Amino acid sequence: MTRRTVPMAAGALAVLTATALGVPAASAAPTTTGRPDVVQQHLDRLVSAQRFPGALASVRSADGRVRDLTAGVGDLRTGHRVPTDGRVRIGSNTKTFTAVVVLQLVGEGRIDLDATVERYLPGLVRGHGNDGRRITVRQLLQQTSGLPDYDDVLFTAPQDLVDRAHAYLEPRRLVDAALTRPRRHAPGTTWEYSNTNYVLAGLIVERVTERPIGEEITRRIIEPLRLRDTSWPGVGDQRLTGRHPRGYVAVAPGAPWIDVTEMDPSLGWAAGQLVSTPGDLRTFFEALLAGRLLRPAQQAAMMRTVDAPGFEPTGGWAYGLGIARHDLPCGGHAWGHGGDIQGFETRNLATTDGRSAVVAVTGLPTSLDMVEAVSASVDAALCAR
Repeated sequence: MTRRTVPMAAGALAVLTATALGVPAASAAPTTTGRPDVVQQHLDRLVSAQRFPGALASVRSADGRVRDLTAGVGDLRTGHRVPTDGRVRIGSNTKTFTAVVVLQLVGEGRIDLDATVERYLPGLVRGHGNDGRRITVRQLLQQTSGLPDYDDVLFTAPQDLVDRAHAYLEPRRLVDAALTRPRRHAPGTTWEYSNTNYVLAGLIVERVTERPIGEEITRRIIEPLRLRDTSWPGVGDQRLTGRHPRGYVAVAPGAPWIDVTEMDPSLGWAAGQLVSTPGDLRTFFEALLAGRLLRPAQQAAMMRTVDAPGFEPTGGWAYGLGIARHDLPCGGHAWGHGGDIQGFETRNLATTDGRSAVVAVTGLPTSLDMVEAVSASVDAALCAR
């Protein structure tokens, strides 16, 4: 699943309690000032209180100091430690990468943000009131298209997270599934999260460039930023390579964590397929906010937001083009996205003054409390003094 919050398509998951077996965390290590590390304390609580198997984070303070931290275990079977800055599936953070590629092509004059989907994908979006002739590229990236989410069709019960973990789903099949549902609202009138928007954005990139979206993300973002542990899984590739923790799901209250480390991420494609590390993901968002990936006009377009009710249960969010703005509890705001997919959840934020934080947990949350706790750990990292 690649939703920003607890997967609503697996409806029962939203009300499950986090009672799956976890492991105790280590006590928080002191900082150089002798005080306990606030981020480490939050990671420890994600394991001890929220029962995630493991957690890992990468944090940059305003003074430029980078810390990589872990808690819990990386493998429930062996008890092995969580690898520092290990590779995880980053789910919907992929959307920000896809949006950057689309906006780079806008800057090159190859895509028009206010052109319709129909111009690039003629005849593809039709049915049940869904009409690509009335939806713009901007509305896809902004999540205001009104298109249904294919997750709501393909994943309808918690057990689907396990049973369909190895299913290969082509992009067109994802779109076709969404179009079996009625239009959610008229294009441009309401913000509502839908993974379908970003699968279509990926198809537009492929139509314009005549190259795979994964290749374009690699050539335009991953390689220039030297994100050595970030990769686009190939067709049929279900493995996590390199140093990584195991990823888990739980499908019922009190049920044990089920290992879904090996799974087919095609269900996310341009909306959620990438693998990365907390450190690489932090580097990406830092570069994006610093203006290293987009021309000024496209950067401004990306950061122009609309209210995004429901993007996170905590509120205080607005959505741009593949990136979201969050009001920090200590004042000011930060930018990021985050993502959920079988086995992992990531939350991340970065500020224009150089602070950034990424937190990943190795289990898909089964309650809003678990989601809020992960998000709170990122807030705490940016607000710590």
